[in-house]
Amino acid sequence: MTGWMQHLPILPVVIPLICGALMLVVRDGHRRGRLTLGFISIASQLAVAITLLFATAGYIPNDWPGGVAVYLLGDWPAPFGIVAVVDRLSAVMLVLTALLGMAAWVYATARWDRAGVHFHPLYQFLLMGLNGAFLTGDLFNLFVFFEVLLAASYGLALHGSGRARVSAGLHYVAVNLIASFLLLISMAMIYGVTGSLNMADLAARAGELVGPERRLFESGAAILGIAFLIKAAAWPLNFWLPATYANAGAPVAAVFMIMTKVGVYALLRIGSLLLPTGAPAAFGGEWMFPVGIATLAFGIVGLIAAPQPERQAAYCAIISSGTLFAALGMPGVTLTGPALFYLISSVLALGAFFLLLEMVERTQAFGADLLAVSLEAFDLEDPESPDKSDDVVGVAIPAAMAFLGLSFVACALLIAGLPPFSGFVAKFAMLSAALTTAEGAPGIGTWLLIGFMLLSGLACIVALGRTGIRLFWSVEDTTTPRLRLSEAGPVSMLIFLCIAMVIWAGPLMRYLEDTARYLGSPDSYISAVLNQSPGRSVTPTEVLP
Repeated sequence: MTGWMQHLPILPVVIPLICGALMLVVRDGHRRGRLTLGFISIASQLAVAITLLFATAGYIPNDWPGGVAVYLLGDWPAPFGIVAVVDRLSAVMLVLTALLGMAAWVYATARWDRAGVHFHPLYQFLLMGLNGAFLTGDLFNLFVFFEVLLAASYGLALHGSGRARVSAGLHYVAVNLIASFLLLISMAMIYGVTGSLNMADLAARAGELVGPERRLFESGAAILGIAFLIKAAAWPLNFWLPATYANAGAPVAAVFMIMTKVGVYALLRIGSLLLPTGAPAAFGGEWMFPVGIATLAFGIVGLIAAPQPERQAAYCAIISSGTLFAALGMPGVTLTGPALFYLISSVLALGAFFLLLEMVERTQAFGADLLAVSLEAFDLEDPESPDKSDDVVGVAIPAAMAFLGLSFVACALLIAGLPPFSGFVAKFAMLSAALTTAEGAPGIGTWLLIGFMLLSGLACIVALGRTGIRLFWSVEDTTTPRLRLSEAGPVSMLIFLCIAMVIWAGPLMRYLEDTARYLGSPDSYISAVLNQSPGRSVTPTEVLP
């Protein structure tokens, strides 16, 4: 592969790395410089991600075999060198990360980036870790990028002030350190048996293992799956999520919505590659489906019981993960395309919901001065703003209460999966695919999936309807907040993206169903990675001593 296209796969990692490093040398007083760098970085990542999406789909001419781009770092061939791989699935996740990252970043620039220190470089390193996790072609660098995004997320989760935030953030740090330790153990076991951590190479070697080596490999894969389940907030390993997400700053909680999906992505990616070799139970329907049902049940109960809107949103995130696990745990790949459609819709909707709830909180008397306390605690007033008090509360937009009320209704319908929004299209497609997949009369698994999906939608309507009545109909206890356009704009953008998913549901669903079929036959991925030739000639003595 020649020309400018050959370097695109690595740019989603390089761009935020460079911009984040530059932000560290820019003093806190030069806020406009950091904002400029941040916008250039995220806009560039979005442009690159969209280009990769169209290129993997074949709409942009390229010489990528099977629509899979492989970038050899250091020009060393796989499995000996580090590779970045872009295919249909990773391109979708890159675009989703950039869209959500842009919305949350714009929202943060209105107020929240000054509630603590080093917000902007941490945000760039978080995006770098997310993009790298979606691009890497080997388990070790998946662990590395996991640690990069987690290290940045630790600082962002603690961004601001408040005892509850610090307590929840420390629990979040402790749990993820345990998950990272499990990742290291599993990779050591897998490498000891196979001598490789390249995912394509593992798919080729795993089928040849027999006897004790096969059992040791499956044990390592099981531990690997548990680590991913922790990061994907599956029951019973998701006790850390409600408090962490509910107490994090609004833009931080919004962008964290894509982080739980990294675990889902990893399970889907590795499971699809190991499928021809007889995927271990950790990556198959034997475990993913019951774990998904249990996660759904836990999320439904927590949602109904949660008194705070932020905790309700956190339990909705758990319901989202449970739905994905249950759908992906069904036999075959028929539900994979609709599940990916649901993943995109739920990430956008819940991202908008977390941002919206912070603005709604300002209608209550107790929430108006929350950010001002953080600003005062960190002495981070903006010296470039001539009117600091107005900069904190924002510049009024017309019909603020009407905007908040309509946006709340739209988010509730999206999360519950009711028409006419994309959540309904996603759930209807999954239910239809589940009934179509069943040979003869639908089995118990199909009816469990249908029942819990419908029950989760009902729970969302009951809980969020109750919250909406309390927040918007008790007019004597509310005040009209002053909102900035940079706060209302990101929420509107995410909701309109969900509406656009309905308008272009046909082409998008076809793309995702093609992605599902591609995942069901991983030969093109394996062949592209292992057969990618370096630009220079490599002799055997350079590879193996």
